[in-house]
Amino acid sequence: MKAIIYRDAGGPDVLRLVDRDLPAPGPGEVRVRVAVSGVNPTDWQTRSRAAHPRHFSEVTPHLDGAGTIDAVGEGIDRSRVGQRVWLFMAAAGRPTGTAAEFTVVPAERAVPLPDEVGFDVGASLGVPALTAHRALTVAEDGPRRLRPGALDGRVVLAAGGAGAVGHAVIQLARWAGATVISTVSSPENARLATAARAHHVLNYREGNPAAEIRKIAPDGVDIVAEVALGTNLALDLAVLRTRGTISAYANDGGKPVELDVLQSMVLNARLQFLVLYTAGPEAHAAAVDDVAAAVRDGALPVGEEHGLPLVRFPLDRTADAHRAVENGAVGKVLVSIMS
Repeated sequence: MKAIIYRDAGGPDVLRLVDRDLPAPGPGEVRVRVAVSGVNPTDWQTRSRAAHPRHFSEVTPHLDGAGTIDAVGEGIDRSRVGQRVWLFMAAAGRPTGTAAEFTVVPAERAVPLPDEVGFDVGASLGVPALTAHRALTVAEDGPRRLRPGALDGRVVLAAGGAGAVGHAVIQLARWAGATVISTVSSPENARLATAARAHHVLNYREGNPAAEIRKIAPDGVDIVAEVALGTNLALDLAVLRTRGTISAYANDGGKPVELDVLQSMVLNARLQFLVLYTAGPEAHAAAVDDVAAAVRDGALPVGEEHGLPLVRFPLDRTADAHRAVENGAVGKVLVSIMS
């Protein structure tokens, strides 16, 4: 089979296309014939870190993907053979990610994908959708699970609504009944956030965004899903309601975070940092179940018409796919592997 591998940390040029033997699933595992592999910032960040702990002599990257189960290991029901699935955390703690024609994953990381839902959707779930779920379920007095009606009466602010996680925040929050506000940096990104079905979209570089958000939510925002904490924290605190939550999943731009401690204390604000790797098995299981339900309801479509343009590369150009993500490509970068 064809696979992308790297042996040393570094830039995209360390990625190589090679031939490898077809892997066999072990106990509790399934083998998936990968159709589409999804690329996330964490994929290139892991690849590039020279100081990142290395546990394997060779790594096939990418956490997310979608395809069809073609073999199962001991202890797994053989009826799963032929099942269409979406994959998450494929390369987490393992050397075999989804940038290959076949990959082997623990069976619970291969989630059934409805026949009417395309592999592009499946490969776009994983990190973005599970991160969005975590961001929406960590509030002190908010729901721990998402379903239609779970966020009725709540106001969610999706910072960076044109990004993959911001897009998933908008879609999941809408599905769960929230009023969704999104902040963006350009008219083009505003168009995408609107296509994702945000109720209100504001360019944070224009006018007085705090005042505009307070017009929409006079009592303040319940949950902020934050992609650039250092840049946006002052705005977040200005619009956060008492006992509201800021869910920080990234700090794009790398600006240092300056926290007004007294303001945060008076608000009884919760500043929740999150990353999927250490969220824990219960949080993972809840997110997977709820995201799968949203997919069945048709709540997580992708494509430019739904606010998430798809940027495609073939397997032999995976290095270019990594460059695109590193350079801030708008939308979701996918590697097409099999039809």
